[in-house]
Amino acid sequence: MESAMLSSAAPRRLSDIAFHGNPDSPYLRWFAQNLKRRMKRAGHTEVEPEANPGFVLNFINPDRPRPFRRNSQGTFVVGVVEVAEKPADLLPAAYPYLVKSLSNLLIYITPTEQGPETHFVTLEQGYYTAAAREGDALFEEVYKHIAPLASTRLVINNLFRKDLPESLWQGTEVTQAIYDAGQRLEAMNLLPAPFPITELLNERDMAHVKRLFGIGGLSYGNVSARHDADSFWMSARGVNKAQLRDVGRDILLIAGYEAEEDAIVVRVPPNVEPRGASVDAIEHWALYSEHPDIGAIIHIHAWIDGVASTTVNYPCGTYELAQEVADVVRAAPDPSRAIIGLKNHGLTITGRSLDDIFARIDGKILPQVPMT
Repeated sequence: MESAMLSSAAPRRLSDIAFHGNPDSPYLRWFAQNLKRRMKRAGHTEVEPEANPGFVLNFINPDRPRPFRRNSQGTFVVGVVEVAEKPADLLPAAYPYLVKSLSNLLIYITPTEQGPETHFVTLEQGYYTAAAREGDALFEEVYKHIAPLASTRLVINNLFRKDLPESLWQGTEVTQAIYDAGQRLEAMNLLPAPFPITELLNERDMAHVKRLFGIGGLSYGNVSARHDADSFWMSARGVNKAQLRDVGRDILLIAGYEAEEDAIVVRVPPNVEPRGASVDAIEHWALYSEHPDIGAIIHIHAWIDGVASTTVNYPCGTYELAQEVADVVRAAPDPSRAIIGLKNHGLTITGRSLDDIFARIDGKILPQVPMT
């Protein structure tokens, strides 16, 4: 695998920003005006929603939540909704708004006796709450949480090469090990039930999601293992990790990264309609490329106390998340056996083999990821 360490000096782009929807209360209008002012001060340029912006604030009606229909995978959307009362259990009440608005992150505003409270709801089925309630401090905090969405680039396109050798079509010992690893993660209750987005989205919105991202549902965690010096096997996008069987569908051979196209190279059998590569393929590719001793990687939405962690909540599938994970792994005493926390997200664990990883995490896993 050719060396292509992600450069820590790579420039980060500032997205053009657009505001969509109708902030239909005095508080939301105040919120939109101040957040717009803060983002422009950071250097973002406001454009019309039709101009294919990199970042959109979509103000949604709680009674009729509608998505912003992005034209590009690279457009990140933050939904903003204000509700009439704070629910007793916030996450199950807020998460459907995130899904129905097809957002990458949801700002969920609830009333309290002390004034409106701002919560950030993530696709990983977690949330955290802003400490500030008003003034500049609030918008500094809001911008801190959304800036990773407004200044990143997504690497989830694929270049499919239908040239996988026939000898690999039925899998190998490595793909069997990946299947076994998925079964073990299921037995350890480390594959949280994906939120049933098909129950929340109408047919048109579901088709839009599938066209843009090549998925038919949400899926959590992933498993990979090295095939040879130049490639590795990895669980595909949007699949049940407890049932990783079919080569080209459930398990894919990742063979490279084309920087000019920001695309992951996938080798598949010629007679298979492949699924997309995992959004985390760019991260795994960076680690395998830089560290020949890494033989396997597992990503789970769980936690281990005391681990080194990334410091920014970059979205899955972004160059910047892969870059920061690579930096933290590089600093580990043994990069081939590192356990790295991903802020507000989960763990990336490297090992000499999948068995090595499971032996090292046994009895240490905490199911709840701390949200900050």
